[in-house]
Amino acid sequence: TGLQVSEAVSVDGVSRPLGEWLARHRELTRVARALIERLAALTGDAELAELLKPTAAARLRAQFKVWQVPDLLQRYPAQWTGERLVRALHPLSPRLYSIASAPEEVGGEVHLTVAVVDEVHDGQRHRGAVSSQVQAFEPGSRFRAFIEPNARFRLPADPATPVIMIGPGTGVAPFRGFLQARAAAGGSGQNWLVFGGRHLDQDFLYQTEWLAALKKGSLHRLDVAFSRDTDQKVYVQQRLREQGAEIFRWLESGAHLYVCGDAERMAPDVHAALIELVATHGGRSRQEAEVYVAGLVSARRYLRDVY
Repeated sequence: TGLQVSEAVSVDGVSRPLGEWLARHRELTRVARALIERLAALTGDAELAELLKPTAAARLRAQFKVWQVPDLLQRYPAQWTGERLVRALHPLSPRLYSIASAPEEVGGEVHLTVAVVDEVHDGQRHRGAVSSQVQAFEPGSRFRAFIEPNARFRLPADPATPVIMIGPGTGVAPFRGFLQARAAAGGSGQNWLVFGGRHLDQDFLYQTEWLAALKKGSLHRLDVAFSRDTDQKVYVQQRLREQGAEIFRWLESGAHLYVCGDAERMAPDVHAALIELVATHGGRSRQEAEVYVAGLVSARRYLRDVY
């Protein structure tokens, strides 16, 4: 951009060096529409102007997933001022991670399950703003963090209530804490985990813990789906359909069902599979099955934490 990181930039009455704005207060790994609009205005680029049209909304959403700010600044060079650049970037937002532990098990510690973003797109290396830093932390490192309570995504008050937990990838994080809490409570409620990943030998998070819990009896059932280990991709929703009769039996016996993870594909696919299995094994029409599932939501027996 031709700008110096030591340059003082004042925005809304706050003055900081440009380097501090970019390092601590503005998004660099997430692209805002405002940046594309400003680039289109500064460069007159027809490709960017086309992307901003309502008819290109789907293409623009796809680009948001792979572009980072440096990609755009390099691809579409423009004359920037420090203030103009800072205003075109979104304020830095916190990254939220589910706590993967229970105090009953780990005391004052807090365990996180972090997928490190480190990918290459169009020859450019993309790293996660937070995950790459967490990966590099040494014991004793200090960083800013906060707790955001989730009043809805909680275990049932009665430890005798059975629970079904569906968590592919890092979505399994809260269920590790759930299982630790349930084991500490010593209740009679059964616990069923459905986990998914790409490869058994690389992505089976907490494998030894789940197997130990099965052996001890604190985890009563474990179903897994690894989508890249066979020619036919297998996902958690397929496991739900395969075990539909048993899942419906659990639901009829009062089980609570939890889903955590990807909001774009996994959660809708799991929701659809749930409606299908209720219709199939509950002898209901699709409309009746949808009403049944809606009733689980209303009763707070079907809870989702998706992102």
